[in-house]
Formats: sequence, structure tokens, C-alpha cells
Amino acid sequence: MSFISVMETIGKGFAKGLKWAVEYAVPVEKLVGLLFPVAAPIANEVADATSLIQTAVLLVEQKYAASGAQSGTGAQKLSEVLLLTEQAVTALLAKAGITADSSYIANVVSAVVAILNVQNGQGSVAA
Repeated sequence: MSFISVMETIGKGFAKGLKWAVEYAVPVEKLVGLLFPVAAPIANEVADATSLIQTAVLLVEQKYAASGAQSGTGAQKLSEVLLLTEQAVTALLAKAGITADSSYIANVVSAVVAILNVQNGQGSVAA
């Protein structure tokens, strides 16, 4: 089996895993209500930003789980999620009238992780 075919097989499994993870995730409307209670009615930009963060958290967590390096990597995972989302989330929240700097977005990411950790009292997402 060539390197490329191995990577394609891994990629297909990763895509299936991410699809499952997104289905497991908290509905965005509930997350927005918890994270941005003052943004009612929910602005599309806030929902998009929240969805982007949650998907990035799930993606990064899945990556670490697949590599067997899941524990003790919270700061690294947070850094990766911020790298993937910070600029877009800042812009989306600004459109909704919410000023967000790096520490604010990091706190939102941590809140998403905490919510996912207690989702149905099962699972472990440690970003």
C-alpha cells in the first residue's frame, strides 16, 4: 500500500469521524444562548461564529485522539483552535456588534469545551 493510499484511507475515516462528532455536538442555538445571552434574537453571525468554534474544537480533538496524544495537550489544542478560528470569529462577532479580542475568544472556546465535556454526562473533549 502506497503512502498516498494510506493517507486517503485515513482521510476518509477522519471525515466520517468528524461527521459523527458534529452530530454529537450541542445544537448551535443552545450554545449561542449560553455563550451570548445578550445577542437575542440570535444574529446569524453569532450562530456562525459559535458553530465555527465548536466544529474546530471537535476537529482538533479528533486529530489528537487519532494520534494518541489526547491528554495533557489542552494549551496546544486551544492554540490550534484559535489559529483556525480567531480571525473569522472576531469578524463575525464584530458584525453582530460584539467586540472580541484574543482572550475573549479563548474564553469562549474554553466554554464550548466545558459544555461539550458535560454534554449528556458523557464524552471527553479537552481543548
